[in-house]
Amino acid sequence: MNTLFPIFVKAENLHTLIVGGGYVGMEKVTALLANAPAARVTLVAPDIRAEILEMAEHHPNLQLVQELYHENFLTDKDLVIVGTNDKGVNRQVQTDCKARRILVNVADTPDLCDFYLSSVVKKGDLKIAISTNGKSPTFAKRFREVLEEILPDSLQETLDNLTAIRNKLKGDFVQKMEKLNEITNVLK
Repeated sequence: MNTLFPIFVKAENLHTLIVGGGYVGMEKVTALLANAPAARVTLVAPDIRAEILEMAEHHPNLQLVQELYHENFLTDKDLVIVGTNDKGVNRQVQTDCKARRILVNVADTPDLCDFYLSSVVKKGDLKIAISTNGKSPTFAKRFREVLEEILPDSLQETLDNLTAIRNKLKGDFVQKMEKLNEITNVLK
């Protein structure tokens, strides 16, 4: 049974540490910045891919530190994502995060994760997060592709219209909710 509690975080209000500068680190920093371009991110790794170095040129809030991981890098961090090919380093980062009560995700190691990174469908302001409870990120990716294909690009217009309607509605929260439920009933 999937007992995960889905949330959307305002990553631009957090300081995220990514440990790992290889392909997985690149994948994680790319996903984070695609969803929150203004996010403050520090990436630490002794070797950093050229694509990440290039990415840093376009994202002033992406700080690269070309060093081995040390627990001091956790100071003032709110969230940590680990993606190295060294299981010892991955476990050490997870242990250090636990000691400091910092939420951590260790790529491809569900047992060491406090949270999973979802596959995300984006259509304007609409975001749908897909999780398989860590069982199959590949399935989540394929399902995301299906949803991206079938959801119309006009969804943003619908969201804008519903926002305008909501802003004009009179009454208390319950009355507004009932009216919006009535209006959106056509989506069933």
